Amino acid sequence: MPDVKDIQAAVPAQEAAEPVTAGQEAPPPRPPAKKPAGEGKKKMVKRLIALGVAAIIFGGGGFALYRFLTADDTEMGEIYSQEATIGTIQSKVSGRGSARAKESAAITLTQSGIVQEVYVTGGQTVMAGDPLYSIYSEAAETALSQAQEEMDKLLEEANNLTVRAPFAGKLIDVQEFQIDQEVSAGTKVATLVNDKKLKLSLYFSYAYEGEIHAGQAVDVSIPAVMKTCTGRVEQVNKVSFISPEGAVHFEVVIVFDNPGTLTEKMDASAMLTASDGSEIYPYKNGQTQYYETRDILAKASGPVVGQGNLLNYANVYEGEELLYLGSSTIDTKIQEQQKKLEEAQEAMADFNAVAPIDGTVTSCNLVEGQEVKSGDTVIMISNNVTMLVTINVDDRNISFIKPGSYVELKDYSDNIFQGLVTSIDMSGGQGGNGMMGGSSGTTNYPVTLTVDNYGGALMEGMGLQYSFVTSESEECVMVPNACLQRFSDKDGNSCYVVFVQRDEAPDDIPELNYPTFEPGQKRTFPTQEEGYYPVVVETGLADTQNVEIVSGVEAGDVVFLNYTVTQGGDSWG
Repeated sequence: MPDVKDIQAAVPAQEAAEPVTAGQEAPPPRPPAKKPAGEGKKKMVKRLIALGVAAIIFGGGGFALYRFLTADDTEMGEIYSQEATIGTIQSKVSGRGSARAKESAAITLTQSGIVQEVYVTGGQTVMAGDPLYSIYSEAAETALSQAQEEMDKLLEEANNLTVRAPFAGKLIDVQEFQIDQEVSAGTKVATLVNDKKLKLSLYFSYAYEGEIHAGQAVDVSIPAVMKTCTGRVEQVNKVSFISPEGAVHFEVVIVFDNPGTLTEKMDASAMLTASDGSEIYPYKNGQTQYYETRDILAKASGPVVGQGNLLNYANVYEGEELLYLGSSTIDTKIQEQQKKLEEAQEAMADFNAVAPIDGTVTSCNLVEGQEVKSGDTVIMISNNVTMLVTINVDDRNISFIKPGSYVELKDYSDNIFQGLVTSIDMSGGQGGNGMMGGSSGTTNYPVTLTVDNYGGALMEGMGLQYSFVTSESEECVMVPNACLQRFSDKDGNSCYVVFVQRDEAPDDIPELNYPTFEPGQKRTFPTQEEGYYPVVVETGLADTQNVEIVSGVEAGDVVFLNYTVTQGGDSWG
Protein backbone atom coordinates (compact mmCIF):
# COMPACT_ATOMS: atom_id res chain seq x y z
CA MET A 1 0.00 0.00 0.00
CA PRO A 2 1.58 3.36 -0.98
CA ASP A 3 2.26 5.98 1.69
CA VAL A 4 -0.32 8.75 1.96
CA LYS A 5 2.36 11.41 1.38
CA ASP A 6 3.35 9.64 -1.82
CA ILE A 7 -0.33 9.65 -2.89
CA GLN A 8 -0.55 13.36 -2.16
CA ALA A 9 2.56 14.06 -4.26
CA ALA A 10 1.46 11.95 -7.21
CA VAL A 11 -2.27 12.75 -7.50
CA PRO A 12 -3.98 16.17 -7.60
CA ALA A 13 -5.63 17.06 -4.29
CA GLN A 14 -9.22 15.76 -3.81
CA GLU A 15 -11.79 15.79 -1.04
CA ALA A 16 -11.10 13.19 1.66
CA ALA A 17 -13.41 10.16 1.88
CA GLU A 18 -16.03 10.50 4.57
CA PRO A 19 -17.37 7.66 6.72
CA VAL A 20 -20.67 6.30 5.45
CA THR A 21 -23.34 4.09 6.91
CA ALA A 22 -25.05 1.05 5.38
CA GLY A 23 -27.29 1.95 2.46
CA GLN A 24 -25.69 5.41 1.88
CA GLU A 25 -24.32 6.23 -1.54
CA ALA A 26 -20.74 7.62 -1.73
CA PRO A 27 -20.64 11.31 -2.70
CA PRO A 28 -19.06 12.06 -6.11
CA PRO A 29 -15.40 13.23 -5.92
CA ARG A 30 -14.75 16.92 -6.25
CA PRO A 31 -12.82 18.16 -9.31
CA PRO A 32 -9.09 18.81 -8.72
CA ALA A 33 -8.50 22.12 -7.00
CA LYS A 34 -6.41 24.70 -8.81
CA LYS A 35 -3.45 26.25 -7.02
CA PRO A 36 -4.04 29.95 -6.48
CA ALA A 37 -1.57 32.31 -8.04
CA GLY A 38 1.18 33.54 -5.73
CA GLU A 39 0.90 30.60 -3.39
CA GLY A 40 4.73 30.13 -3.34
CA LYS A 41 5.26 33.76 -2.41
CA LYS A 42 2.74 33.54 0.46
CA LYS A 43 4.54 30.51 1.92
CA MET A 44 7.88 32.30 1.72
CA VAL A 45 6.48 35.34 3.56
CA LYS A 46 5.02 33.14 6.26
CA ARG A 47 8.38 31.41 6.87
CA LEU A 48 10.26 34.72 7.10
CA ILE A 49 7.77 36.08 9.64
CA ALA A 50 8.06 32.91 11.71
CA LEU A 51 11.87 33.10 11.79
CA GLY A 52 11.81 36.77 12.79
CA VAL A 53 9.34 36.28 15.60
CA ALA A 54 11.27 33.23 16.93
CA ALA A 55 14.49 35.28 17.09
CA ILE A 56 13.13 38.14 19.24
CA ILE A 57 10.40 36.48 21.37
CA PHE A 58 10.98 34.01 24.20
CA GLY A 59 9.03 32.67 27.20
CA GLY A 60 5.74 30.78 27.43
CA GLY A 61 3.63 33.20 25.42
CA GLY A 62 6.27 33.54 22.71
CA PHE A 63 6.65 29.80 22.39
CA ALA A 64 2.85 29.33 22.05
CA LEU A 65 2.75 31.90 19.27
CA TYR A 66 5.69 30.13 17.62
CA ARG A 67 3.83 26.78 17.79
CA PHE A 68 0.70 28.37 16.29
CA LEU A 69 2.68 29.79 13.36
CA THR A 70 4.79 26.70 12.71
CA ALA A 71 2.24 23.90 13.39
CA ASP A 72 1.90 21.16 10.71
CA ASP A 73 -1.64 21.33 9.27
CA THR A 74 -1.52 17.62 8.48
CA GLU A 75 -0.72 16.51 12.05
CA MET A 76 -3.19 13.74 13.06
CA GLY A 77 -4.59 13.03 16.52
CA GLU A 78 -4.50 9.70 18.30
CA ILE A 79 -6.37 6.78 16.81
CA TYR A 80 -9.69 5.96 18.45
CA SER A 81 -10.52 2.27 17.96
CA GLN A 82 -12.94 -0.33 19.24
CA GLU A 83 -13.31 -4.10 19.15
CA ALA A 84 -15.90 -5.80 16.94
CA THR A 85 -18.47 -7.43 19.22
CA ILE A 86 -21.17 -10.09 19.16
CA GLY A 87 -24.68 -8.83 19.71
CA THR A 88 -28.18 -8.38 18.35
CA ILE A 89 -29.23 -5.80 15.78
CA GLN A 90 -32.82 -4.94 15.03
CA SER A 91 -34.22 -3.08 12.09
CA LYS A 92 -37.14 -0.94 13.28
CA VAL A 93 -39.89 1.18 11.78
CA SER A 94 -40.81 4.34 13.66
CA GLY A 95 -43.32 7.15 13.46
CA ARG A 96 -45.69 9.23 15.55
CA GLY A 97 -49.17 8.86 16.97
CA SER A 98 -51.30 10.49 19.65
CA ALA A 99 -53.09 9.11 22.72
CA ARG A 100 -56.79 9.38 23.44
CA ALA A 101 -59.08 7.92 26.09
CA LYS A 102 -60.52 4.51 25.24
CA GLU A 103 -64.03 5.77 25.89
CA SER A 104 -65.75 8.84 27.22
CA ALA A 105 -69.23 9.76 28.38
CA ALA A 106 -71.07 13.06 28.48
CA ILE A 107 -74.25 13.44 30.57
CA THR A 108 -76.59 16.03 29.10
CA LEU A 109 -79.89 16.97 30.74
CA THR A 110 -83.19 16.73 28.87
CA GLN A 111 -85.34 18.53 31.47
CA SER A 112 -84.92 21.44 33.84
CA GLY A 113 -84.43 20.95 37.58
CA ILE A 114 -82.75 21.95 40.85
CA VAL A 115 -79.48 20.31 41.97
CA GLN A 116 -80.04 18.50 45.26
CA GLU A 117 -76.67 16.80 45.87
CA VAL A 118 -73.33 16.46 44.03
CA TYR A 119 -71.22 13.39 44.86
CA VAL A 120 -68.13 13.92 42.63
CA THR A 121 -65.63 16.62 41.71
CA GLY A 122 -63.40 17.23 38.70
CA GLY A 123 -60.40 14.90 38.60
CA GLN A 124 -62.07 12.24 40.75
CA THR A 125 -61.82 8.60 39.65
CA VAL A 126 -65.16 6.78 39.46
CA MET A 127 -66.31 3.27 38.67
CA ALA A 128 -69.33 2.37 36.55
CA GLY A 129 -72.43 2.58 38.77
CA ASP A 130 -71.03 5.15 41.22
CA PRO A 131 -73.59 7.91 42.02
CA LEU A 132 -72.76 11.30 40.50
CA TYR A 133 -75.50 13.69 41.58
CA SER A 134 -79.20 14.07 42.39
CA ILE A 135 -81.47 16.63 40.71
CA TYR A 136 -85.16 17.15 41.37
CA SER A 137 -87.22 17.66 38.22
CA GLU A 138 -91.00 17.66 38.50
CA ALA A 139 -91.30 17.74 34.71
CA ALA A 140 -89.13 14.63 34.31
CA GLU A 141 -91.03 12.71 36.97
CA THR A 142 -94.38 13.60 35.40
CA ALA A 143 -93.19 12.63 31.93
CA LEU A 144 -91.93 9.27 33.19
CA SER A 145 -95.16 8.53 35.09
CA GLN A 146 -97.34 9.33 32.09
CA ALA A 147 -95.18 7.28 29.72
CA GLN A 148 -95.32 4.28 32.08
CA GLU A 149 -99.09 4.52 32.49
CA GLU A 150 -99.59 4.58 28.73
CA MET A 151 -97.28 1.63 28.27
CA ASP A 152 -99.12 -0.34 30.96
CA LYS A 153 -102.40 0.26 29.14
CA LEU A 154 -101.00 -0.91 25.83
CA LEU A 155 -99.42 -4.00 27.38
CA GLU A 156 -102.69 -4.83 29.10
CA GLU A 157 -104.50 -4.39 25.82
CA ALA A 158 -102.04 -6.67 24.08
CA ASN A 159 -102.29 -9.19 26.89
CA ASN A 160 -106.07 -9.10 26.66
CA LEU A 161 -105.93 -10.20 23.03
CA THR A 162 -105.26 -13.65 24.44
CA VAL A 163 -108.11 -15.11 26.47
CA ARG A 164 -106.76 -17.20 29.40
CA ALA A 165 -108.24 -19.40 32.10
CA PRO A 166 -108.34 -17.34 35.35
CA PHE A 167 -107.93 -20.46 37.53
CA ALA A 168 -107.62 -24.21 37.23
CA GLY A 169 -110.88 -26.02 36.59
CA LYS A 170 -113.30 -27.38 34.01
CA LEU A 171 -114.80 -25.58 31.03
CA ILE A 172 -118.57 -25.67 30.48
CA ASP A 173 -120.93 -23.77 28.22
CA VAL A 174 -118.15 -23.22 25.64
CA GLN A 175 -119.03 -20.93 22.73
CA GLU A 176 -118.02 -21.69 19.14
CA PHE A 177 -115.67 -19.39 17.21
CA GLN A 178 -114.36 -19.32 13.64
CA ILE A 179 -111.04 -17.98 12.32
CA ASP A 180 -111.29 -14.27 11.35
CA GLN A 181 -114.55 -13.97 13.28
CA GLU A 182 -114.75 -10.52 14.86
CA VAL A 183 -115.08 -10.66 18.63
CA SER A 184 -116.05 -7.66 20.73
CA ALA A 185 -114.83 -6.90 24.22
CA GLY A 186 -117.24 -8.46 26.75
CA THR A 187 -118.19 -11.45 24.57
CA LYS A 188 -118.63 -14.65 26.61
CA VAL A 189 -116.13 -17.34 25.63
CA ALA A 190 -116.96 -20.08 28.18
CA THR A 191 -117.80 -20.74 31.81
CA LEU A 192 -115.05 -22.04 34.05
CA VAL A 193 -115.90 -24.02 37.19
CA ASN A 194 -113.65 -25.20 39.96
CA ASP A 195 -114.88 -28.77 40.46
CA LYS A 196 -111.77 -29.84 42.32
CA LYS A 197 -113.70 -28.81 45.42
CA LEU A 198 -117.45 -28.75 46.13
CA LYS A 199 -119.38 -26.72 48.63
CA LEU A 200 -122.64 -27.35 50.47
CA SER A 201 -124.88 -24.68 52.01
CA LEU A 202 -126.95 -25.92 55.02
CA TYR A 203 -129.05 -24.25 57.70
CA PHE A 204 -128.80 -24.99 61.43
CA SER A 205 -130.92 -23.93 64.37
CA TYR A 206 -129.65 -21.03 66.40
CA ALA A 207 -129.78 -23.45 69.29
CA TYR A 208 -126.40 -24.70 67.97
CA GLU A 209 -124.95 -21.23 67.42
CA GLY A 210 -122.20 -21.71 69.99
CA GLU A 211 -121.33 -25.22 68.80
CA ILE A 212 -120.47 -24.47 65.14
CA HIS A 213 -117.45 -22.42 64.02
CA ALA A 214 -115.19 -21.96 60.96
CA GLY A 215 -112.65 -24.71 60.49
CA GLN A 216 -114.70 -27.32 62.30
CA ALA A 217 -114.62 -30.85 60.84
CA VAL A 218 -117.76 -32.11 59.09
CA ASP A 219 -118.89 -35.49 57.74
CA VAL A 220 -120.63 -34.98 54.38
CA SER A 221 -122.80 -37.79 53.07
CA ILE A 222 -123.85 -38.16 49.40
CA PRO A 223 -126.80 -40.61 49.18
CA ALA A 224 -126.59 -40.94 45.38
CA VAL A 225 -123.17 -42.54 45.58
CA MET A 226 -123.54 -43.82 49.16
CA LYS A 227 -120.31 -42.08 50.05
CA THR A 228 -119.20 -39.99 53.00
CA CYS A 229 -116.53 -37.29 52.62
CA THR A 230 -114.68 -35.32 55.23
CA GLY A 231 -115.00 -31.56 54.91
CA ARG A 232 -114.73 -28.44 57.05
CA VAL A 233 -116.77 -25.42 57.90
CA GLU A 234 -115.53 -22.60 55.68
CA GLN A 235 -117.95 -19.88 56.68
CA VAL A 236 -120.73 -19.23 59.23
CA ASN A 237 -123.33 -16.65 58.11
CA LYS A 238 -125.62 -15.29 60.85
CA VAL A 239 -128.69 -14.93 58.64
CA SER A 240 -132.32 -15.46 59.60
CA PHE A 241 -133.77 -18.35 57.65
CA ILE A 242 -137.24 -19.14 59.04
CA SER A 243 -138.63 -22.61 58.51
CA PRO A 244 -142.39 -23.31 57.97
CA GLU A 245 -142.46 -24.38 61.58
CA GLY A 246 -141.46 -20.87 62.64
CA ALA A 247 -137.87 -21.69 63.76
CA VAL A 248 -134.95 -19.33 62.97
CA HIS A 249 -131.78 -20.80 61.37
CA PHE A 250 -128.29 -19.57 60.33
CA GLU A 251 -126.27 -20.63 57.28
CA VAL A 252 -123.17 -22.84 57.37
CA VAL A 253 -121.04 -23.21 54.21
CA ILE A 254 -119.16 -26.51 54.11
CA VAL A 255 -116.29 -27.29 51.71
CA PHE A 256 -114.95 -30.75 50.80
CA ASP A 257 -112.65 -32.24 48.16
CA ASN A 258 -114.19 -33.85 45.07
CA PRO A 259 -112.86 -37.40 44.65
CA GLY A 260 -113.57 -36.97 40.93
CA THR A 261 -116.98 -38.65 40.80
CA LEU A 262 -119.14 -35.87 42.16
CA THR A 263 -120.69 -32.90 40.44
CA GLU A 264 -123.03 -30.05 41.27
CA LYS A 265 -126.73 -30.38 42.27
CA MET A 266 -126.29 -33.69 44.06
CA ASP A 267 -128.32 -34.11 47.27
CA ALA A 268 -126.07 -34.08 50.33
CA SER A 269 -126.25 -33.71 54.08
CA ALA A 270 -123.77 -33.18 56.89
CA MET A 271 -123.24 -34.10 60.52
CA LEU A 272 -121.22 -32.11 63.06
CA THR A 273 -120.26 -33.07 66.58
CA ALA A 274 -121.10 -30.79 69.50
CA SER A 275 -118.72 -30.10 72.37
CA ASP A 276 -120.53 -32.67 74.50
CA GLY A 277 -120.19 -35.33 71.79
CA SER A 278 -123.73 -35.15 70.57
CA GLU A 279 -124.47 -35.06 66.85
CA ILE A 280 -125.74 -31.95 65.12
CA TYR A 281 -127.78 -32.16 61.93
CA PRO A 282 -129.08 -29.43 59.60
CA TYR A 283 -132.68 -28.38 59.25
CA LYS A 284 -132.80 -30.17 55.87
CA ASN A 285 -130.48 -31.54 53.15
CA GLY A 286 -128.92 -29.34 50.50
CA GLN A 287 -127.36 -29.70 47.02
CA THR A 288 -123.71 -29.67 46.08
CA GLN A 289 -122.30 -26.67 44.21
CA TYR A 290 -119.07 -26.01 42.35
CA TYR A 291 -116.62 -24.28 44.63
CA GLU A 292 -116.21 -21.43 42.10
CA THR A 293 -117.94 -20.52 38.85
CA ARG A 294 -116.91 -17.71 36.52
CA ASP A 295 -117.80 -16.61 33.02
CA ILE A 296 -114.74 -16.05 30.83
CA LEU A 297 -115.20 -12.87 28.78
CA ALA A 298 -113.10 -11.34 25.99
CA LYS A 299 -111.41 -8.17 27.30
CA ALA A 300 -110.42 -6.79 23.89
CA SER A 301 -111.84 -6.62 20.40
CA GLY A 302 -110.34 -8.22 17.31
CA PRO A 303 -110.51 -11.05 14.81
CA VAL A 304 -110.02 -14.65 15.94
CA VAL A 305 -106.58 -15.86 14.85
CA GLY A 306 -106.52 -19.15 16.77
CA GLN A 307 -107.76 -21.07 19.77
CA GLY A 308 -106.46 -23.49 22.37
CA ASN A 309 -108.17 -26.19 24.44
CA LEU A 310 -111.56 -24.52 24.14
CA LEU A 311 -113.86 -27.57 24.62
CA ASN A 312 -116.77 -28.40 26.91
CA TYR A 313 -115.67 -30.27 30.06
CA ALA A 314 -111.99 -29.76 29.21
CA ASN A 315 -109.76 -29.54 32.28
CA VAL A 316 -107.49 -26.45 32.09
CA TYR A 317 -104.77 -24.98 34.29
CA GLU A 318 -104.55 -21.41 35.55
CA GLY A 319 -103.34 -19.05 32.79
CA GLU A 320 -103.88 -21.57 29.98
CA GLU A 321 -104.49 -19.82 26.62
CA LEU A 322 -107.94 -20.49 25.24
CA LEU A 323 -108.56 -17.98 22.43
CA TYR A 324 -106.25 -15.72 20.37
CA LEU A 325 -107.41 -12.39 18.95
CA GLY A 326 -105.45 -10.24 16.54
CA SER A 327 -104.69 -6.51 16.20
CA SER A 328 -103.12 -4.67 13.28
CA THR A 329 -102.00 -1.70 15.36
CA ILE A 330 -101.10 -2.88 18.85
CA ASP A 331 -97.51 -3.92 18.03
CA THR A 332 -96.74 -0.58 16.38
CA LYS A 333 -98.26 1.31 19.30
CA ILE A 334 -96.20 -0.65 21.81
CA GLN A 335 -92.95 -0.04 19.88
CA GLU A 336 -93.62 3.68 19.65
CA GLN A 337 -94.53 3.92 23.31
CA GLN A 338 -91.45 1.90 24.29
CA LYS A 339 -89.24 4.55 22.70
CA LYS A 340 -91.08 7.29 24.57
CA LEU A 341 -90.74 5.36 27.83
CA GLU A 342 -87.01 4.80 27.31
CA GLU A 343 -86.51 8.49 26.59
CA ALA A 344 -88.40 9.38 29.77
CA GLN A 345 -86.36 6.84 31.77
CA GLU A 346 -83.09 8.20 30.37
CA ALA A 347 -84.19 11.72 31.18
CA MET A 348 -85.03 10.68 34.72
CA ALA A 349 -81.74 8.81 35.04
CA ASP A 350 -79.95 12.03 34.13
CA PHE A 351 -81.34 13.56 37.32
CA ASN A 352 -80.19 10.69 39.54
CA ALA A 353 -77.16 9.77 37.47
CA VAL A 354 -74.58 7.06 38.03
CA ALA A 355 -71.28 6.77 36.20
CA PRO A 356 -71.85 4.89 32.92
CA ILE A 357 -68.16 3.91 32.62
CA ASP A 358 -64.99 3.58 34.67
CA GLY A 359 -62.82 6.67 34.37
CA THR A 360 -61.94 10.14 35.59
CA VAL A 361 -64.38 13.03 35.93
CA THR A 362 -62.87 15.54 33.51
CA SER A 363 -65.53 18.18 34.18
CA CYS A 364 -68.37 18.70 36.67
CA ASN A 365 -70.53 21.80 36.23
CA LEU A 366 -72.88 21.32 39.17
CA VAL A 367 -73.33 23.11 42.50
CA GLU A 368 -75.94 22.23 45.11
CA GLY A 369 -78.98 24.49 44.81
CA GLN A 370 -78.14 25.36 41.20
CA GLU A 371 -80.94 25.52 38.65
CA VAL A 372 -80.14 23.57 35.50
CA LYS A 373 -81.97 23.43 32.21
CA SER A 374 -82.51 21.06 29.34
CA GLY A 375 -79.48 20.78 27.06
CA ASP A 376 -76.88 21.40 29.79
CA THR A 377 -73.92 19.00 29.74
CA VAL A 378 -73.22 18.60 33.45
CA ILE A 379 -70.66 15.77 33.70
CA MET A 380 -67.84 14.53 31.45
CA ILE A 381 -66.04 11.24 32.21
CA SER A 382 -63.05 9.82 30.35
CA ASN A 383 -61.72 6.28 30.76
CA ASN A 384 -58.02 7.10 30.78
CA VAL A 385 -57.11 3.89 32.61
CA THR A 386 -56.90 2.41 29.14
CA MET A 387 -55.72 4.66 26.31
CA LEU A 388 -55.90 4.20 22.56
CA VAL A 389 -53.15 5.25 20.18
CA THR A 390 -53.68 5.31 16.42
CA ILE A 391 -50.62 5.03 14.19
CA ASN A 392 -50.31 4.82 10.41
CA VAL A 393 -48.12 2.04 8.98
CA ASP A 394 -47.32 1.92 5.27
CA ASP A 395 -47.79 -1.08 3.00
CA ARG A 396 -44.06 -1.94 3.12
CA ASN A 397 -44.18 -2.66 6.86
CA ILE A 398 -47.81 -3.51 7.67
CA SER A 399 -47.09 -7.23 7.36
CA PHE A 400 -44.69 -7.07 10.32
CA ILE A 401 -47.46 -6.46 12.87
CA LYS A 402 -50.76 -8.18 13.58
CA PRO A 403 -53.48 -8.07 16.26
CA GLY A 404 -52.02 -9.29 19.53
CA SER A 405 -48.48 -8.07 18.87
CA TYR A 406 -46.87 -5.20 20.76
CA VAL A 407 -45.49 -1.85 19.58
CA GLU A 408 -43.09 0.19 21.71
CA LEU A 409 -44.15 3.76 22.48
CA LYS A 410 -42.17 6.68 23.96
CA ASP A 411 -43.40 10.01 25.23
CA TYR A 412 -41.50 13.31 25.14
CA SER A 413 -39.67 12.33 28.36
CA ASP A 414 -38.57 8.96 26.88
CA ASN A 415 -40.94 7.05 29.15
CA ILE A 416 -41.65 3.71 27.49
CA PHE A 417 -45.11 2.18 27.08
CA GLN A 418 -46.25 -1.04 25.41
CA GLY A 419 -49.09 -0.72 22.93
CA LEU A 420 -51.12 -3.86 22.16
CA VAL A 421 -52.30 -4.02 18.55
CA THR A 422 -56.08 -4.44 18.77
CA SER A 423 -57.17 -3.63 15.21
CA ILE A 424 -55.73 -2.94 11.77
CA ASP A 425 -57.95 -1.18 9.24
CA MET A 426 -57.12 -2.85 5.93
CA SER A 427 -60.18 -1.49 4.14
CA GLY A 428 -58.03 1.04 2.30
CA GLY A 429 -55.62 -1.54 0.91
CA GLN A 430 -57.20 -1.42 -2.54
CA GLY A 431 -57.83 2.31 -2.59
CA GLY A 432 -61.12 2.27 -0.63
CA ASN A 433 -62.49 4.79 1.84
CA GLY A 434 -60.02 3.73 4.51
CA MET A 435 -56.97 4.46 2.40
CA MET A 436 -54.64 7.18 3.58
CA GLY A 437 -52.04 8.41 1.13
CA GLY A 438 -48.44 7.89 2.12
CA SER A 439 -45.22 9.28 0.69
CA SER A 440 -43.48 7.87 -2.39
CA GLY A 441 -46.67 6.26 -3.62
CA THR A 442 -47.13 4.09 -0.52
CA THR A 443 -50.41 3.47 1.28
CA ASN A 444 -50.80 3.95 5.03
CA TYR A 445 -53.12 1.80 7.15
CA PRO A 446 -54.55 2.97 10.51
CA VAL A 447 -53.48 0.68 13.36
CA THR A 448 -55.13 0.99 16.79
CA LEU A 449 -53.06 0.24 19.89
CA THR A 450 -54.41 -0.27 23.43
CA VAL A 451 -52.15 0.99 26.23
CA ASP A 452 -52.56 0.35 29.98
CA ASN A 453 -52.42 3.69 31.80
CA TYR A 454 -53.03 2.80 35.43
CA GLY A 455 -50.45 5.33 36.57
CA GLY A 456 -52.09 8.12 34.57
CA ALA A 457 -48.85 9.10 32.78
CA LEU A 458 -50.58 9.30 29.40
CA MET A 459 -52.86 12.27 28.82
CA GLU A 460 -55.49 12.97 26.18
CA GLY A 461 -53.83 14.24 22.97
CA MET A 462 -50.26 13.42 24.09
CA GLY A 463 -47.88 12.75 21.18
CA LEU A 464 -45.98 9.45 21.17
CA GLN A 465 -43.13 8.02 19.12
CA TYR A 466 -43.72 4.41 18.07
CA SER A 467 -41.34 1.75 16.82
CA PHE A 468 -41.52 -1.95 16.08
CA VAL A 469 -39.06 -4.54 14.81
CA THR A 470 -39.22 -5.54 11.15
CA SER A 471 -36.13 -7.78 11.15
CA GLU A 472 -33.49 -8.95 13.60
CA SER A 473 -30.04 -10.56 13.60
CA GLU A 474 -29.01 -12.36 16.79
CA GLU A 475 -25.47 -13.34 17.78
CA CYS A 476 -24.01 -11.39 14.89
CA VAL A 477 -20.65 -9.58 14.50
CA MET A 478 -21.20 -5.84 14.67
CA VAL A 479 -19.13 -2.66 14.64
CA PRO A 480 -20.03 1.00 15.14
CA ASN A 481 -21.45 2.73 12.08
CA ALA A 482 -18.51 5.16 12.09
CA CYS A 483 -16.12 2.28 11.28
CA LEU A 484 -17.72 1.75 7.90
CA GLN A 485 -16.24 3.69 4.96
CA ARG A 486 -16.87 3.50 1.24
CA PHE A 487 -14.17 3.32 -1.43
CA SER A 488 -13.92 2.23 -5.02
CA ASP A 489 -11.69 -0.68 -6.02
CA LYS A 490 -9.28 -0.83 -8.94
CA ASP A 491 -12.19 -1.60 -11.29
CA GLY A 492 -14.19 1.38 -10.08
CA ASN A 493 -16.70 -0.69 -8.11
CA SER A 494 -17.96 0.78 -4.84
CA CYS A 495 -17.41 -1.29 -1.69
CA TYR A 496 -17.63 -0.98 2.08
CA VAL A 497 -14.32 -1.04 3.96
CA VAL A 498 -13.38 -1.39 7.63
CA PHE A 499 -9.79 -0.70 8.75
CA VAL A 500 -8.62 -3.52 11.04
CA GLN A 501 -5.53 -3.49 13.27
CA ARG A 502 -3.03 -6.22 12.37
CA ASP A 503 0.39 -7.13 13.73
CA GLU A 504 1.66 -7.62 10.19
CA ALA A 505 0.43 -6.99 6.70
CA PRO A 506 -2.07 -9.61 5.49
CA ASP A 507 -1.70 -11.27 2.10
CA ASP A 508 -5.04 -10.11 0.73
CA ILE A 509 -4.88 -6.33 1.02
CA PRO A 510 -7.47 -4.99 -1.45
CA GLU A 511 -6.38 -2.55 -4.13
CA LEU A 512 -8.42 0.61 -3.48
CA ASN A 513 -8.51 4.05 -5.03
CA TYR A 514 -7.54 6.22 -2.08
CA PRO A 515 -8.43 9.90 -2.13
CA THR A 516 -5.84 12.66 -1.76
CA PHE A 517 -6.21 15.61 0.55
CA GLU A 518 -5.84 19.32 0.09
CA PRO A 519 -3.46 21.20 2.40
CA GLY A 520 -4.94 21.43 5.90
CA GLN A 521 -7.33 18.48 5.43
CA LYS A 522 -7.16 15.49 7.77
CA ARG A 523 -7.19 11.90 6.66
CA THR A 524 -10.31 9.92 7.53
CA PHE A 525 -8.60 6.54 7.57
CA PRO A 526 -5.35 5.15 9.04
CA THR A 527 -2.23 4.04 7.17
CA GLN A 528 -0.40 0.75 7.18
CA GLU A 529 2.43 2.45 9.14
CA GLU A 530 -0.13 2.94 11.95
CA GLY A 531 -0.86 -0.80 11.94
CA TYR A 532 -4.31 -0.74 10.25
CA TYR A 533 -5.24 -2.44 6.99
CA PRO A 534 -8.38 -2.16 4.86
CA VAL A 535 -10.81 -5.07 4.79
CA VAL A 536 -13.71 -5.24 2.32
CA VAL A 537 -16.82 -6.28 4.29
CA GLU A 538 -20.33 -7.47 3.56
CA THR A 539 -22.90 -5.71 5.71
CA GLY A 540 -26.31 -6.75 7.01
CA LEU A 541 -28.76 -4.93 9.27
CA ALA A 542 -27.97 -1.57 10.78
CA ASP A 543 -29.47 0.53 13.56
CA THR A 544 -28.66 4.02 14.76
CA GLN A 545 -25.38 2.91 16.38
CA ASN A 546 -24.08 -0.33 14.89
CA VAL A 547 -23.96 -2.24 11.64
CA GLU A 548 -23.94 -6.01 11.17
CA ILE A 549 -20.79 -7.43 9.49
CA VAL A 550 -21.72 -10.57 7.58
CA SER A 551 -18.14 -11.27 6.41
CA GLY A 552 -14.67 -9.69 6.57
CA VAL A 553 -14.41 -8.90 10.30
CA GLU A 554 -14.54 -11.24 13.25
CA ALA A 555 -15.50 -10.65 16.87
CA GLY A 556 -12.51 -9.26 18.80
CA ASP A 557 -10.91 -7.55 15.82
CA VAL A 558 -9.78 -4.01 16.68
CA VAL A 559 -11.30 -1.64 14.14
CA PHE A 560 -10.52 1.99 13.41
CA LEU A 561 -13.20 4.50 14.39
CA ASN A 562 -11.61 7.92 13.86
CA TYR A 563 -8.84 10.26 14.96
CA THR A 564 -9.03 12.35 18.07
CA VAL A 565 -9.02 16.12 17.57
CA THR A 566 -5.76 17.83 18.58
CA GLN A 567 -5.67 21.49 19.65
CA GLY A 568 -2.98 23.26 21.65
CA GLY A 569 -1.47 19.95 22.77
CA ASP A 570 -4.81 18.59 24.13
CA SER A 571 -6.84 15.77 22.52
CA TRP A 572 -10.55 14.97 22.53
CA GLY A 573 -12.18 11.75 21.31
